[in-house]
Amino acid sequence: MPFFHKLQLLRRSPAAASRRRRKTVHTSAAASYLQQSQPVAFLLFVVTVAAIVLISFVGVSSVTLPVLPNQLAMVRIVAGAPFSYESRIKTELSRAQLLNRVPPVYQLELGPLQQFESNLHELLAALEKIERDYPADTVAASGMQGAFSPSARRAAELDTLVEAFNAKGPYRVAADDVAALLALGDAKARFAIVENGLAALREIYREGVDDNSRTFAAGSPDSISLFRVRRPSGEIAQVRVQSMEEALTFLRINLAAEGVSRETTLSLFRLFRNGVTPNLIFDRGATERLQQQVIADLKPVTVSVERGQTIIEPGARVTPEQYEMLVAHRDFLLHHGDLAINEGLQFFGRILLVLAMVMASVLYIRLEDPETMRNNGRLALLALVVILNLALVRTTYWVGELPSFMKNTTAASLLPYVAPTALAPLIVAILIDAGSAVFMALLISIFTSVIYGNRLDLLVVTFLASMVGIFSCRAIRRRSRVVRAAGLGGCTVAGFAALIGIADQFPPLVVIRQMAAGLVTGLLTGVAVAGLLPVLEGLFRRTTDITLLELTDYNHPLLHRMQMETPGTYHHSLVVANLAENAANAIGANPLLCRVCSLFHDIGKTTKPEYFSENQREGVNPHNERSPSFSALIIKSHVKEGVDLALKHKLPTAVIDVIRQHHGTTLIQTFYQRARGGEIHPPAGGSAPPIPAASRDPFPPGLETRVCETTYRYDGPKPQFKESAIIMLADGVEAATRSLRRVTPQHLSELIDQIFKSRLEDGQLDEAPLNLAELSQIKSSFTFTLLNMLHARVAYPPAAEKPEARNAPRKSEQGAG
Repeated sequence: MPFFHKLQLLRRSPAAASRRRRKTVHTSAAASYLQQSQPVAFLLFVVTVAAIVLISFVGVSSVTLPVLPNQLAMVRIVAGAPFSYESRIKTELSRAQLLNRVPPVYQLELGPLQQFESNLHELLAALEKIERDYPADTVAASGMQGAFSPSARRAAELDTLVEAFNAKGPYRVAADDVAALLALGDAKARFAIVENGLAALREIYREGVDDNSRTFAAGSPDSISLFRVRRPSGEIAQVRVQSMEEALTFLRINLAAEGVSRETTLSLFRLFRNGVTPNLIFDRGATERLQQQVIADLKPVTVSVERGQTIIEPGARVTPEQYEMLVAHRDFLLHHGDLAINEGLQFFGRILLVLAMVMASVLYIRLEDPETMRNNGRLALLALVVILNLALVRTTYWVGELPSFMKNTTAASLLPYVAPTALAPLIVAILIDAGSAVFMALLISIFTSVIYGNRLDLLVVTFLASMVGIFSCRAIRRRSRVVRAAGLGGCTVAGFAALIGIADQFPPLVVIRQMAAGLVTGLLTGVAVAGLLPVLEGLFRRTTDITLLELTDYNHPLLHRMQMETPGTYHHSLVVANLAENAANAIGANPLLCRVCSLFHDIGKTTKPEYFSENQREGVNPHNERSPSFSALIIKSHVKEGVDLALKHKLPTAVIDVIRQHHGTTLIQTFYQRARGGEIHPPAGGSAPPIPAASRDPFPPGLETRVCETTYRYDGPKPQFKESAIIMLADGVEAATRSLRRVTPQHLSELIDQIFKSRLEDGQLDEAPLNLAELSQIKSSFTFTLLNMLHARVAYPPAAEKPEARNAPRKSEQGAG
């Protein structure tokens, strides 16, 4: 043996290894008792019930529930003490009633009359000019016809005059009516008639004209219109105001004069009616001054409430008056009383409610996940996260009891949407399973709704949000996906907060704030879950797919060391990982766990790599100079060395279990047969193929050496879970296939059947939860994977020789010559 190898063996000899303190897995009796003891499980049950009762009911009062106007009340709230308060709503109602009784004040507007009077005088002057330019006797004596006759030109001038008059205001005067005024006589007669009409208009405007469009009248509800009118002197008097019909009737009567025909009177009426418009104008300043005088003596309305009087009825919408009374009640108790009033269910009834829910959880877990019921660590994890989650919900409720939130119920209404109800369901879904997470979500949603006053809408929203988060956490392998799953739950809360706000007719700003609170809470819950997972994994020895995926990084120190120091073992581990992962997919086990554990299952071989056949080079086999028992001890030590390295690098418990169990208590056939007197032809090491049962005793009984079989068996334990058993079988199959000279489906199937049979007959799978159907599926998966991995390739033809190479003499010929 070369000197270098001797030095290497000396450095890695058992004596040198013994000086290094090796870490091992120790399970104390106390830890085993705590893990599996039924009294401990019962104690967890009692502590959980007590904690939920303490968190959900002690000190919880319906008085502090966040309630908004128009919200559907779920509990009855009664006054815990007699109190009185000044009602702003009732005071405003009384004030509105008083103001409604105060009649408005008006003033008479004379501007339209003055404008009409001025325009009418201008019309008279224009008519006088027309009369001078076109005298009536001259027009009649001319006898001319056509567009240029005096009569036609007079009519055109008259039309132009009427159009100009109508354009000066809202007038609709006809040319015939102005012609009738012109035909009354000379200018003096026309002036007298116009002044008579204007005098009637002045009387109408002085009394006031109403258009009957106002809904308020100070008198009785008949047609009499009595209004408060402010005189120019400032005095306010109640007067009767004419309607338009009454004003026009008065005008027609005053225009009817002796010696004037009916047709002329009607023409004058149609002319002067353009000057009649409603002149009753609302006087805002005078009205407000009158209202202030009326409400100056108004006092706030005081409401007295007796002890036990109902403030809010369940099943009804909260009215503004009830909401005001509730706020006053809270303010009174905050300064004079105790908020913790015993209401609703009695304390004993509340304990029964919690007992029923926790018992239902226990029965559900017992039916759906018996493994959790047998593991007090898992039960403690469930209890801890549920209690922690409810404590956070109760903390948000406690915040609502602070004076600032009691005075601002709008802000307090955001607290139910701030409660992180999806925290525990997400943790349970990732660390245990989705079934337990669903029931935990229901449990937390029920008690959250109870804490916030039996709100059914809150129960539905929080449970649905948790279910969305659980659904999104399926097979999650990245921490960012945890935040995404919780964010989707927050989006669900935000969406339903909008629907509930619209149904309850909340103000838009309140709905937007509730939506934002639900969304932000969902994102923060995801961040909290992602941060708590490593802590809970280490505390309760749980391993998530997130951690497993992180361990598949080939730059991990142990995997990198295997690549550098034991490349044969590293390649063996990769092949075992592929076999185990595909087999786990076939039977519904955890494929990621199989891959990770397979990558690390032989890390102990890095301590003495040259003792294992896959790492031996240059034909050097150190076992040739060792006794069989010593060689078996070295082969077996790679399990303990692997556990030691796994503990030092803080690998998950599942990986350490696979390192310990992947050989079970199998026999190291090579050295066992050698100790009994056989040859040393088979390859040594943990990767050596097992010897068939037919050739285990090839020696005559007289030649066998008596040896202790325990010396040549691994220390175990046997595989305890499906993934560990799969890796054991994959490890043996991969090592055995290296001895096949020809890979065919028949040969491969026979070899796999032989290995499975030997493991079953040796009892290595007795403690693994695998059935025969699953073993058959694993065989098929191994066969399929290996046939694809060990397939033959088409041989490439030799490269064509160059002409000069063919003509050149061979070396042998040159030497012969």
